[in-house]
Order: sequence, then C-alpha cells, then structure tokens
Amino acid sequence: MADYPNSLDHMLAAWNESNPSLVRGHLERALAPSIRFVDPSIDVIGIDGFEENVHEVQKSLPGAVYSRTSNVDAQHDFYRYHWAIHQDGKLVIPGFDVAETDETGRVIRVIGFFGDLPQL
Repeated sequence: MADYPNSLDHMLAAWNESNPSLVRGHLERALAPSIRFVDPSIDVIGIDGFEENVHEVQKSLPGAVYSRTSNVDAQHDFYRYHWAIHQDGKLVIPGFDVAETDETGRVIRVIGFFGDLPQL
C-alpha cells in the first residue's frame, strides 16, 4: 500500500460518523474549502455541499457502513482506491474513487464511479 495522507481516512470517517454534528469536523480535517466531489449522482463544490451530500446519503441508507476495499495507490498527489457500502451486512454498491490532494494533503477533488468496469 502506498503512503497516503490521513485526509483520506478522515473523509471516510465522515461517511461512517453516526453523530451528524461530528461529520463537519472530519470534513474540515480532510477537505480543502474548494473541494469538488463528483460521482454519478452528484457534482458539488465546497465543504458545505459535500457535507449535505453525506447527510442525504446517510438518511437514504440508515446504518450503512462505508469501507475502503483495496489498498491505496498513489502518484503525484493522486490516490485511487476501491470502496463499498454495506447495509445490514449486504453489499449495496461497490465503487472506485480517484482523489487529488493539495500541497497540505487536503483533498481538493474526488471523482467516484459506481460498480465495476464493464468487460469487453
């Protein structure tokens, strides 16, 4: 596993935080103010928008567990890893992210994909 900034762990912790009032603290340790978060369901800029998305997804998937399911691969401040969301012990959705960090190690961009790549 490549070395990676702890901001990636704080970002994941925000998704798993059961106390809504503590989500923001994780995000402030993880994200640059101008964070851009893109996946098939959303394209949002800023910590406020990211936080709102976390709360909305948590409401739609109560009790879900978000986990990294691979090592983290790194190059030139870019990090890629697989993740999964499980609810009641069942896989809800697997995915893949590429995250970019700034010179302080805070995340400035996340590009997420849902599911596995289609085979040829």
